[in-house]
Amino acid sequence: MVEAEIGKKNRSNKRRGWFIGAVIVVLIAIAVASRHSQIISLFINRSCTCSENSWKYTGIVEDCCCDYETVDSLNGEVLHPLLQELVTTPFFRYFKVKLWCDCPFWPDDGMCRLRDCSVCECPENEFPETFKNPLRRGLPSDDLMCQEGKPQATVDRTLDSKAFRGWIVIDNPWTNDDETDNSEMTYVNLQLNPERYTGYAGPSARRIWDAIYSENCPKYSSGEVCQEKKVLYKLISGLHSSISIHIAADYLLDEATNLESNNHFLQLQWGENLELIYDRVLRYPDRVRNLYFTFLFVLRAVTKAADYLEQAEYDTGNHLEDLKAQSLMRQLVNNPKLQAACPLPFDEAKMWQGQSGPELKQQIQKQFKNISALMDCVGCEKCRLWGKLQVLGLGTALKILFSVNGQNYQDQILHLQRNEVIALVNLLNRLSESIKLVHEMGPSAENIMGRLISEPTAPQIGTWRRILEFATGLWSKKLPLRQ
Repeated sequence: MVEAEIGKKNRSNKRRGWFIGAVIVVLIAIAVASRHSQIISLFINRSCTCSENSWKYTGIVEDCCCDYETVDSLNGEVLHPLLQELVTTPFFRYFKVKLWCDCPFWPDDGMCRLRDCSVCECPENEFPETFKNPLRRGLPSDDLMCQEGKPQATVDRTLDSKAFRGWIVIDNPWTNDDETDNSEMTYVNLQLNPERYTGYAGPSARRIWDAIYSENCPKYSSGEVCQEKKVLYKLISGLHSSISIHIAADYLLDEATNLESNNHFLQLQWGENLELIYDRVLRYPDRVRNLYFTFLFVLRAVTKAADYLEQAEYDTGNHLEDLKAQSLMRQLVNNPKLQAACPLPFDEAKMWQGQSGPELKQQIQKQFKNISALMDCVGCEKCRLWGKLQVLGLGTALKILFSVNGQNYQDQILHLQRNEVIALVNLLNRLSESIKLVHEMGPSAENIMGRLISEPTAPQIGTWRRILEFATGLWSKKLPLRQ
């Protein structure tokens, strides 16, 4: 009898011991998991602490002649307000483009899911009459400024003081567009076709960027010392960043509503997508830096062509608006704050030096022409519009900086098409807007993404709570023992 009682107590103690051991194991697991979570959180918080102000860049912009603080100050106080007003004038509002072309590289299989992907073309009676018949007025040859007699060791960074000779139709050697083919060109009001999210995604969109980066614009190696090989990649990367920023800043918040609105024309809700701007741009510092580089590169082209742009005829038939456009352009290219703080945004004189210079230039020119041709493969109409405009603007900047200079091309005079100037100014405005948006959206985007990464998810919290409750229940329950 006594032995039976002792055996029963032993079994009871073993049972309780088993439950106590199980509870201890669970508690240890929770402690380890909690510790592990704290360690991860510590690293994440450190990462967030380091990147909390990563949108505030300091020092000289790589390969440029201005620092980030100066660019931010000039852009906010001077450049962005002027450009925003300038692009709304009739002259800079209308862009001539060939929207439908066969892709020279592969069959077009792009699909647009949004009605906002399509472009609203201008009716014949809307765009300026003067745009239909390009002016071909020229100045006599003896009016040209002589550029001889200058030291051979220096590079002439100025352009002819009597530069403007009327809008002409001439192909840009840096781009693929044939502007002489007017039969297939159409005018588009850029104010009615803003650069924004269109739903264009998937393999077709990825193939465009893959072709640009892998075939025509490979990333330079970390030890690359040749500046020329860096420039094209950084320009395209900066443009890519700018496009991504504008998509994130003007994003369709409820795409399901859009699908319904295709038939019923419901009001769409547009707004900022902070997660998108963080994932595509802000989390990669080099993409932000390349945005600044591209902005300064294009700004340098505009300031170099100051005489030409100041004297150009911004004639649309609307006298008051045309005077306004010319006045704003003069304020832009002759701005005393810009000239004092950043007189030479980018020094093109350092490019194409040495024996391999001309060969490198031809190579990069060919690569950029291929990139220009790739814009015909974009499967979204509005994306193709802004892609063509901004690539033409970048090609115009390359043309100004590298096709006309006093040392190697003394016999060449700058000639710009009307469309090139429109593209150049609109591109500079897009880049200016992107830099402003980085500062407006950057802190909020990084704070939100930091919290999403560091905070445990609700399912994780619920799982551990259930385990703890279950362990506590085992501890408190007196389970019946088997006889």
